[in-house]
Amino acid sequence: MGLTENLFPAWLLVLTAVLFVGILLRAIRQTDWQWLRSGQRAQHCLFGAAVVLGFLWQLRAGLSPGLSIHIFGMTAVTLMLGWRLAVFSGLLALVIVVITGREPVSLFAVNGLITVMVPALVTHAIMRWERRRNFRNFFAYIFFCGFFGAGASVLAAGMTMVVLLWLTGVYDWYHLQHDYVRYLPLFLLPEGFVNGVVVTGLMVFHPELLTTLDERRYR
Repeated sequence: MGLTENLFPAWLLVLTAVLFVGILLRAIRQTDWQWLRSGQRAQHCLFGAAVVLGFLWQLRAGLSPGLSIHIFGMTAVTLMLGWRLAVFSGLLALVIVVITGREPVSLFAVNGLITVMVPALVTHAIMRWERRRNFRNFFAYIFFCGFFGAGASVLAAGMTMVVLLWLTGVYDWYHLQHDYVRYLPLFLLPEGFVNGVVVTGLMVFHPELLTTLDERRYR
């Protein structure tokens, strides 16, 4: 995040809006709304995660516009809620960030796509891979889905932003590489640590909150 208005050309805003709406509609269609309405725990997790993320995303270090650094936290939310509800929770958090004036409303789709949807989908893909591998040790879930998943999701989101800024000519590659890309590996460590610790704590004390966790596999 950390985008400013008029940073991207109109065609890119339209393209990202189309992708944003497409993913959002898929999440809406595939969500079990009856289960969500009848499950207070899921509702509390969804709205609680949105509030936590909304506060967490206020804390950032600014580089150049569009190249700010902050903890995403989407991996832990995705493992708690699944990617569909994680998208809704992340978008609610983004609404909070817009209301507080930290992000422009005109770039909601761009921010939603990069900050919310890309990390959620990458985490979901890694979680599906971990399931297909059929690991029998619960540390595989913690490490691959929690620690590694968080780092991979931020790497994907960061590089998506870099590519968009480069293709649209906002920054040249030297500027992006010098001011952001070479520091990106350093951002992955705290992201992986924070999400990994949260996932580990939930798995130990409240495994029922991790809807993507199949406890039967690790018995």
